[in-house]
This record gives sequence, structure tokens and C-alpha cells, in this order.
Amino acid sequence: MFKLGLTGSIATGKSTVLAAFAAQGVPTFSADAAVHDLYAGEAVAPIEAEFPGVSHNGSIDRAELARHLVGNPERLRALEAIVHPLVRQKITQFLANAEAQGADLVVVEIPLLYENGVDWGFDAVAVTSVGADEQRRRALARPGMSVEKLDAILARQMPQAEKLKRADYAIDTSVSIAQTSAAVAQLVGKLRRENRA
Repeated sequence: MFKLGLTGSIATGKSTVLAAFAAQGVPTFSADAAVHDLYAGEAVAPIEAEFPGVSHNGSIDRAELARHLVGNPERLRALEAIVHPLVRQKITQFLANAEAQGADLVVVEIPLLYENGVDWGFDAVAVTSVGADEQRRRALARPGMSVEKLDAILARQMPQAEKLKRADYAIDTSVSIAQTSAAVAQLVGKLRRENRA
């Protein structure tokens, strides 16, 4: 089974590309979606213990958690120490399930794949990219996003150019969604041809 990691900076089209892989029948995993589930499940109690007052009705209030983290990067490390091991467990389970079901190719999307210093054991990594101006336009159009928040996020992320240097495959999402989907379909075909047992 060929394991493809997918990453990219904020607002570079990771979700769109992941959906395009899924549309090709490729089993996919989203770390962001896993965190969303954890914030309504097993991560609630340990996060509430570390950041009192951030959970309501059995879920983490992301806005409240963000307020705890603003200007306190060391607190972010405490959060990551809780959440990252739980996400890694979910990825391990996803890969085991996909292999058991006979998948020939899987895609695991991890926004901070290069930044978090973990060797994920992927066979290759694809990176999404878009021009800096379009990236800012897309990011600032998101609900709750501000220039300050975006700049703080970008400061934590490896520059796009560096990610692209490390990538095995680059997916430019500055084109239409249909063109992006076509590029993904082409990559799926290539990976399947090259990795047939």
C-alpha cells in the first residue's frame, strides 16, 4: 500500500485536493477533521484540565481555547502535547484499516507535516501551493480570520517555497477546481501505475 502524505500552508487548497483524491476512490484521512472529532470526544477532558473553562456541553470551544493561546506560544506546545499523540493513534488505525481492506493507495493530510518533526513513514509527500496574494485573499475570507491571526499562523508554518523544495509532488491550486481535480486524477493514475505489485 502506497502512503502519500498531503500538506501545504494555510489556504492553499488542501481540503479541495483531499476531496479530489477521495473522488478518485482513494481512502483519505484529514488531521483537521480528526482534531475536530477529538475536540468533541476524548481530548475534551485533558484539554479542559490544562485550560480550565474552554469546554462547554462536552466539546471544546475553539474560540475560548484560542483566547487562552493568544500571545502564549508555550501554551500551544501544551495543547499539541495532548492532541498530537491522539491524532497519530487515529492515523495508525486508519492505515491499518485501509491495508486490511486491500487499499493500494491512501492519502493522509497533515497541515504541519514538515513542522512537527515526526517521521510519518510516508512513501512520498504532495504539497499544495498557491501564490501568496491569493493565499492571503482566501485565508482572510474565512470566518473569524484577521490579519493578525493569519500572520501568527504563517509565522508558525514553514514557507511555501521550502515545502515545495521538500515535496515529491506539487499541486498548484491557483487554477480552477476542475483543473485541480484533473491534476489529482493524473497523479493517482501515475502512483497506481508505478506501484502495482
